[in-house]
Amino acid sequence: MNYKMIRYMLGQVVRTEGFLMLLPSLCSLLYGEHRHFFLFLTMSFLLISGGSYLCWKTPRNRTFYAAEGFVMVALSWVFLSALGALPFWISGQIPSFIDAFFETVSGFTTTGSSILNDVEALSHGMLFWRSFTHWIGGMGVLVFVLAILPMSGGWAMHLMRAEAPGPEVGKLVSKLRSTAKILYGIYVALTLLQVLLLCAGHMPLFDSLLTAFGTAGTGGFGIKNTSIAFYQSAYADVVISVFMLLFGVNFNLFYLMLAGQVGRALKSEELRYYLGIVAAATLLIACNTLPYYEKFSTALRYSFFQVSSIITTTGFTTANYDLWPGFSQCILVLLMFIGACAGSTGGGLKISRIVILFKGARREISRMTHPRAVSAVRFEGRVVENDTVQKVFIYFITFMALFAGSVLLISLNEFDFTSTFTAVAACINNIGPGLNIVGATGNFSQFSAFSKLILSLDMLVGRLEIFPMLMLFSPAVWRLRKKE
Repeated sequence: MNYKMIRYMLGQVVRTEGFLMLLPSLCSLLYGEHRHFFLFLTMSFLLISGGSYLCWKTPRNRTFYAAEGFVMVALSWVFLSALGALPFWISGQIPSFIDAFFETVSGFTTTGSSILNDVEALSHGMLFWRSFTHWIGGMGVLVFVLAILPMSGGWAMHLMRAEAPGPEVGKLVSKLRSTAKILYGIYVALTLLQVLLLCAGHMPLFDSLLTAFGTAGTGGFGIKNTSIAFYQSAYADVVISVFMLLFGVNFNLFYLMLAGQVGRALKSEELRYYLGIVAAATLLIACNTLPYYEKFSTALRYSFFQVSSIITTTGFTTANYDLWPGFSQCILVLLMFIGACAGSTGGGLKISRIVILFKGARREISRMTHPRAVSAVRFEGRVVENDTVQKVFIYFITFMALFAGSVLLISLNEFDFTSTFTAVAACINNIGPGLNIVGATGNFSQFSAFSKLILSLDMLVGRLEIFPMLMLFSPAVWRLRKKE
């Protein structure tokens, strides 16, 4: 285990978080919140100093392998969340550290689950930091570090594979740093475009910026107690819905479009399934909820928004879907598990895994009926290696085992089954709201401290795609031979 390299990268992450805290500090200053301005400024100085101390000397041996990369990513996200929670806790805006940790993990993992009963009571600086954690975590903090630091070597790919969502991760161009820059360039451009469009719809600049942070990271922290429903704007609903869908698309497709390969991008099998599921779910829910609204167009508007919000695991709300029929609620719960596309900022199992799972199951059935037949799983126009198919099945089985174990532990709170089940589903799939107690008008404040820690772990497990977090608890990983 290359401990020196792990220390060095942790230092880079802590220092980066310190620099990022300068932005909420500036926000606090602009709104005259001097106490919080000095708090963020002090935290920024301490993190920059501490991070610089950890990484002041670059290790001579900068080589590490997949297992170490997974450990490094998992530790980075735990440190990021624990340190990011300090401003909420020290300021007293979230008095309990466990609550502050839960809220911050929810922010960085782009989950959007909250323990706050009155989010509007937070200062502008704290609201900014809370939503900004979505934007930071959406693309991944280590992808950001890779984009700004002159790093080379195949080892850096281990970091990107551990942090980026999806069954397979590849480079867009020959250099990994250039890939990271391209991804962040697309990310920033889409975020700014959404801010401009929301401002054009007369949403205040501060609200537009923080809403765009939540949309870009598919996180869904609202800055109003009633989330997006506060604005009562069909224009805002449509803009946010469209951008939620855009951020749920594989960013590789945006790169192909920029490179002039629009036709190739539009032929993406995953994209077709993604848009098909959204269209089908929207129409089914709109028809099912029609008796609750005066016009079909209104039902379609609310249905489209919630489907976009849930499948991309954003978690914004414009309607209290706890009041919708059971059929519509079941569709939303299914969408929680399906999730967005691989290579996007969305959570869930991912469309690509779902498709490969079904095609793999169909191949096994075919083999049972035709043992001598040669069959292969094809996805995106090419044959999927058996190793990849096997990894998808292992991922799914591990995911369901962790999900079942978490439901069992959270049931100790003795809440109703729907609340318990959807609370875990909302956290491990990085969605935010569930049903009943944790529904569109509820939150996670009623859960015990133990449950909040379990749910925080679920959020990290979901965001980092399970295995990096599990590596932390594997003695075999820590017994790896130290590389000097």
